[in-house]
Amino acid sequence: MPQDLTDRLSACYTGAVFDVMRDLGMRNCLLPREIRPLDDSLTLAGPAWTFSGRIDRSASADDTLMAWTGVLSKAPGGSVLVCQPNDDVAAHMGELSAETLNARGIRGYVVDGGNRDTDFIRKLKWPVFYRYLTPADVVGYWIADGLGDPIKIGTVEIATGDYILADVDGVLVIPAAMAEDVISKTETIMGDENALRKDILNGMDPQEAYKKHRLF
Repeated sequence: MPQDLTDRLSACYTGAVFDVMRDLGMRNCLLPREIRPLDDSLTLAGPAWTFSGRIDRSASADDTLMAWTGVLSKAPGGSVLVCQPNDDVAAHMGELSAETLNARGIRGYVVDGGNRDTDFIRKLKWPVFYRYLTPADVVGYWIADGLGDPIKIGTVEIATGDYILADVDGVLVIPAAMAEDVISKTETIMGDENALRKDILNGMDPQEAYKKHRLF
């Protein structure tokens, strides 16, 4: 079922999903607009695996790298990693980590923090959604923790198993319990939009098209 939902969600786009969630009374589903794609051409969909982190200037290089490689080791294949680093200084993703996660079948990464090795990751075509760029790393500075625990980014709470859909317009979170319903309704809306588009392109007046389809 998770793979089926992921495949179906991958065929959707954030605007249509947001419209469905708005109609269901779930407007608080978008991450802050400052979180943007490293590559505008890539989209990302799948079940979230969440973790967090904290600044610890007393940590040794080995401490920080053991904690980080623990994330790389434990992240489940087929998931979307989502991180609340509680930091606005260091990069929380880089080229070697991206290559490792990509090789392990991780679908992509969303972080309320930094990225580095940008050109390398763009060439990899592995989706990363981030807040800022910096060459600074986490060594001796930042510890990953809370693997699999719920996090909060902006006003949105995210739990492992919730669904992520991210594209050039933004990053959207679908609670796991709503995923099937939201995706089904989105598929219906996208079909209706195609019918509306056909009428418009065939010359129908846009207001008449709206009256017919009740969407735009």
